[in-house]
This record gives sequence, C-alpha cells and structure tokens, in this order.
Amino acid sequence: MAARLDAFLEMMAAERGSARHTLEAYQRDLLDLNGFLKARRTSLDQAQGKDLQEYLKYLADQRTKASTAARRLSCLRQYYRFLYDEGAREDDPTTVLENPKTTRPLPKVLSEAEVDALLHTAHRDGEPEGIRLVCLLEMLYATGLRISELVALPANAAAPGRDFLTVRGKGNKERIVPLSGPAKDALSDYDSMRSVFLPKGMKDSPFLFPSTAKEGHLTRQRVGQLLKQLALDAGLDPKKVSPHVLRHAFASHLLHHGADLRVVQQLLGHADISTTQIYTHVLGEKLRELVETAHPLARG
Repeated sequence: MAARLDAFLEMMAAERGSARHTLEAYQRDLLDLNGFLKARRTSLDQAQGKDLQEYLKYLADQRTKASTAARRLSCLRQYYRFLYDEGAREDDPTTVLENPKTTRPLPKVLSEAEVDALLHTAHRDGEPEGIRLVCLLEMLYATGLRISELVALPANAAAPGRDFLTVRGKGNKERIVPLSGPAKDALSDYDSMRSVFLPKGMKDSPFLFPSTAKEGHLTRQRVGQLLKQLALDAGLDPKKVSPHVLRHAFASHLLHHGADLRVVQQLLGHADISTTQIYTHVLGEKLRELVETAHPLARG
C-alpha cells in the first residue's frame, strides 16, 4: 500500500501540479481511510464500494463538515482512478458513491469604507514595519492574490516601472495581475527599506518579503496577525479581517463597479468560473440598486 500511495502522490505533484499542503491533506485522508478499513479487515487497495460507503457514513456520524467530506471523497475518487488506470485494480469502487450535499456560504466581505479605514490607519506608521504593512495591504487589496502567493513573491516583483505581476498560483499555473498606482507606490516605498528585514548575515534574499522564518519569507500566519492588530487599531472587528477577506473584498468591489465575472475569474486564478460565481450576490445587489434608481416606477 505504501508504495502505491507514494506513487499516487508523486503523480499528483508531477502531473496535476498539486501544492505541498494539498498532497499532505490527501495523504492524511487516505491514511485515515486505511485505518477505518483495517477495522473492517480489509485495506486501502482492496476496499469495495460498500466499504467506502460505510466510511462516508462514518464521517457523517462523526458530524464531519460537508466540505471536508467532499474533499475526502474527491481524494478517494482520484486515488482509485489512479489504481484503475495503472492496472492495479480491475474496477473503480468509487463509482457507486454519491457526492455529499454541500452549501457554500457567502464570503465575508469588507466594505470599501472599512478597507479605507485599514489603509488610513496603516499609513500612520512611518517605521519600516508600518511601511511593509502598507505594502502588504495595498498588494492584497489591489491584486486579489492568495496570501500564499503574496508572501512567496520573488524580490524582482518590486522592479521599478513594473505594471504587472507574473504570479504562480495553484497547480503551478501562471497568471498576469495588473498593479494599481497605490500598489506600485507602496512597493517602491517598501523596496527602499526592504534590507531592514533581511535575516542577520544575509546580503539579500530571493523573496520580496524576507524573514527569519524557515520558509525564508514572511509567513501567512504572521501576515494574519499583523492584519488583526491593524483592524483593532482601526476600530474594526479583528474577526472580520484576514488576508482571504481582503481577497474577497478585491473581487466583490470589482464586480460592484462593473467588472466582468470572467475577468475577475482570471485575476483570482480560479480554474473554474463556478468558483468565482460565489461573488454574484454582489451583482444582485447592484441590479437591485439599478432598478431602484433607474426604473420609472421606482421614482416617488
């Protein structure tokens, strides 16, 4: 089993471009299933459809979130399809499984006024930490980057005169993201004092946001902490503020101001537009406003 599991993960990395944390999650999911199957006196590679159905029922009995159960099922489908394609099995036991029903909640979104409050508060601090925070904030809001994409940006992302960023996102896919004027200004200000954040003894770093962390760059967790403290300083609820919420704000505010959904999909790096359609609630609000202000029967 171990050899086939390793081969599956290698395939997912090489052919699908799966990220490290995705591979780790798949490994955990399959090992969890294997532990369940051992109690049923079978194994991961020998499991039948009824065994997998019992596993999904077990997850439901454990009140596993529907989104987690859906991810685990997706992992199982890919694993057993891999075994079938490789000739390790003559059947695919996941064909009898049904997808769990999931409901996708609306994303948490900051208003434009709340984003302005964050930016205004961040600009008050002229120290290196404050300048870096302004850069992080402007970049998150102006580009919609995932926080993992932002912290791993190369040092040359701050090259003078650059109007676009080339971002390597999920599945190792590249996309082009334009930079706004404020984002370019924030990048320039930060780049002028970036050396302050270089680990002791280092003359430079390949990362735009160097750090003493083992990754060599600022961590996602640290950026989250900085934003929550900024929210407190700005008089906002820190529970409402995170790097991902700023990504949501980027998409929602673009749509509210008339951007095309397909364009937003490309900027966010979504492979499927169905993922981007979670933001269409914004379009509904805009249509309502349009009817209330432009329809002749709405005039009182």
